Amino acid sequence: MSTLRAKLNKVGLIGVGVVAGVLLSLNFQAVAQRMGRSPLPIEEIQAFSQVFEAIKQAYVEPVEDKKLMSGAISGMLSDLDPHSAYLDQDAFKDLQTSTQGEFGGLGIEVGQEDGFVKVISPIEGTPADRAGLKAGDLITKIDDTPIKGISLTDAVKKMRGRPNTAIVLTIARKGELAPLTVKLVREVIKVQSVRAKPLEAGYAYIRITQFQERTVEDLARRLQDAFKEPQAVKGLIIDLRNDPGGLLYGAIGVSAAFVESKELVVYTEGRTPDAKRKYFATPEDYLRGRSSADREDILAKLPPQVKKVPMVVLVNAGSASASEIVAGALQDHKRAVIMGTQTFGKGSVQTILPLNNSTAIKLTTARYYTPNGRSIQAKGIVPDWIVEETAEGPRGPARTREVDLEKHIKNTKEQEAEKRAAEPAKPDTTNPAQLPRIEPGSAEDFQYQQALNLLKGLPVKGVKSSEKPITTAAAKKE
Repeated sequence: MSTLRAKLNKVGLIGVGVVAGVLLSLNFQAVAQRMGRSPLPIEEIQAFSQVFEAIKQAYVEPVEDKKLMSGAISGMLSDLDPHSAYLDQDAFKDLQTSTQGEFGGLGIEVGQEDGFVKVISPIEGTPADRAGLKAGDLITKIDDTPIKGISLTDAVKKMRGRPNTAIVLTIARKGELAPLTVKLVREVIKVQSVRAKPLEAGYAYIRITQFQERTVEDLARRLQDAFKEPQAVKGLIIDLRNDPGGLLYGAIGVSAAFVESKELVVYTEGRTPDAKRKYFATPEDYLRGRSSADREDILAKLPPQVKKVPMVVLVNAGSASASEIVAGALQDHKRAVIMGTQTFGKGSVQTILPLNNSTAIKLTTARYYTPNGRSIQAKGIVPDWIVEETAEGPRGPARTREVDLEKHIKNTKEQEAEKRAAEPAKPDTTNPAQLPRIEPGSAEDFQYQQALNLLKGLPVKGVKSSEKPITTAAAKKE
């Protein structure tokens, strides 16, 4: 155990994690100091040693020490919360390279619940998305192997494989009496994190699907294209729906593109001094993680109109982590109107602690708070305008959120009764498996059309979350 403690004291920084092509919605911050030592629980360690020895001596088949220790570490972490986990050598290696936006696998953001792998959100344009996987789906079998009770890392390993190889997932879906069988073909996932669409004259639409290493650069480029004639842009829509998150400094950079310089974007609170940190709209914070040769302020050349144009930010229950940081910052600074449905509520910080054997642990170390001190954890961001997916309401069952995950970290500043108040559950009258996919930013996209109506001053088919009118900072100045 002393060896294990020595390993845990070696701390490092890794960015957002992808394991075997299955995206984990996680954000990480640096840990600048060693963890403090505390007295070891002697009786519990003796019990552990007795169990270890009993397995070695009496289990029906021989078991390697490495397997037992890995399982013990994995169980210890997974029992804490849905996002803490043990990363073996393969998972840790995948995590270190995933933020470049290209990885192999299926393209789903996952968590774990009741022993099963739970789909939080498929990544747009990936095999999982095309196969119709939905948030809230429980993966019960991978090919012919039941996965209940195995670790999330091991389940992800089974979904990993060479591109162009097939895999069959058995899905338990709310509202379906029988399990669904879905066949997918693995491929190299290349996530284009920022996309733009031409709209009618005077309006711009930019969609961010994931926060990666180059998201801020890509956003700046899209904004420069949109604002070639700044005065011609009357309104901007930023679409964060189904964006599962990503790099923290990506969220800071995206926020910094629209708020005034040096404004507070987000802060964290945890038990250690390093977990208490404020992040501002400054190059020092959104250029973190970039090499010294590539630290040009990529937002400095944006036209001033970008910080003034009326904005609507679209969110839903699939908007998590970094997406919620951006939405919360723009909402608190009255820079944008947030529209859609309540976000996922993933407001905890995960820190990567490398071990000596090329493995690592992913440990929840802090909570995120918006500039006005609102905790994101297990609550999310309540939009200024509640607008459902269709004029009739949701297109399917209620989406899974952080508060629905087993052993989720509690929200410290909100009462449990308030966590669902902004978006009451509605009866499910549809079969999501039979619903056609709606292209974001299209004429069939009801929420997008309402955002456009708001920017144009037309009636919006939705409900304000507050009786007090909410306008953008630019509209107030005008």
